[in-house]
Amino acid sequence: MSSTIDDTDPLIAELGASLTPSQYAAFEAAARDVLASLVCSGPGSAYRALRDLQRHHFDPPTDMGTAHEGARHYRPSKLASLPPIGRPDRAEDGVLRNRFRRAG
Repeated sequence: MSSTIDDTDPLIAELGASLTPSQYAAFEAAARDVLASLVCSGPGSAYRALRDLQRHHFDPPTDMGTAHEGARHYRPSKLASLPPIGRPDRAEDGVLRNRFRRAG
């Protein structure tokens, strides 16, 4: 029996990681009761029993306070709308500089 408990301790910790401390304490106590009442002992049956129990104890946060504004790379910016700063690169306007060299 102790080897089954030792095998399920990491499973309880993993499933309870997203819970608050008070929710985790209630989940852990309920998980120990569920695991003690399982007829078939094994990691698969323990996971199937505990995943539903974890969903029962998990209280998802509300999204009311967050504003979803979308992707930022489609917004106009002051930096992108201004002309470039500094001396132009030599590679720029290479066609204009070499236009007369080809004609002559």
